[in-house]
Amino acid sequence: MKLSRLTRVLALVMMAALAVFVLAGCAAADTSASGEAAPAGGMGSMIFMMVAMVAVFYFMLIRPENKKKKQAQQMRDNLSVGDTITTIGGIMGKVVSVKENSIVIETSDDRVRLHLTKWAVSSVGKQTEEPK
Repeated sequence: MKLSRLTRVLALVMMAALAVFVLAGCAAADTSASGEAAPAGGMGSMIFMMVAMVAVFYFMLIRPENKKKKQAQQMRDNLSVGDTITTIGGIMGKVVSVKENSIVIETSDDRVRLHLTKWAVSSVGKQTEEPK
């Protein structure tokens, strides 16, 4: 978890640095020392910086988040009777029934049953420690 936060902060810092370089390149390309308009030689570097900024943003932030969502959806789709789950609210129980969009769990030996939607499942298996 700490690594992903560090990665996000690093990506934002890199994007900010790229934005500063792009803005500095635009200002330098607009005027020269004599006050006349400079040739458009800085346009290629500006486009390169923009593409690099988008690539960094995609590979550091968007792609890992989509991967994590896909894994969570696959975990919810593969629920079966007998699995021990933990919900996003912290309720732990054993799956008794699985339907298309919902599940029924038993939370104790007293056979207390709860009907939940599948998106409320946080993890499958016994949780041994608190999440950080």
